[in-house]
Amino acid sequence: MSKPAVFFDRDDTLMRNVPYLGDPSKVQIFPGTADALDKLTHAGFALVIVSNQSGVGRGLITIQQVALVTEEMQRQLGDSYFTGIYNCYAAPGQPGDDNRKPSPVLLQQASVAHDLDLAKSYMVGDRLSDVLCGKNAGCKSVLVLTGPSSPEREVARNEAHFVASDLIEAAEWIVVDSKRK
Repeated sequence: MSKPAVFFDRDDTLMRNVPYLGDPSKVQIFPGTADALDKLTHAGFALVIVSNQSGVGRGLITIQQVALVTEEMQRQLGDSYFTGIYNCYAAPGQPGDDNRKPSPVLLQQASVAHDLDLAKSYMVGDRLSDVLCGKNAGCKSVLVLTGPSSPEREVARNEAHFVASDLIEAAEWIVVDSKRK
């Protein structure tokens, strides 16, 4: 039987964004992240990271550096919460860029690999591309206001199913919303 999931953007959602981060020592998890992930795990959700990492395609960082940063994030969280981690390394205009969010491809790949029910799942992120990615995959989308403010954010507010100040508020809403029939 398919399981519901919560898909997360990585940068400025789970951890502070440092553009093209390749240095694990600069990873800063947002306060409350582990508590939010605990809440969702205990509610029965699979947790998956989906992230555009165009610094690889631009030649600014390597796939290995992306992996080391993600490993450090998981180490700081103190638990292995994530069922899967899916990255798109292509920069806009490069081959493979059709997998970049807002494309639903990464969510669809995770759904097939881990038997996830996209219709009962959620996408959480800080940007319009995250919100649209979730909607394009048939998920509900949650905008978290953890990233910098921008004109794009106002559009994302209108597209999201819910707007949360942080991951704790997002997790609380997801747990309640998932019980509605």
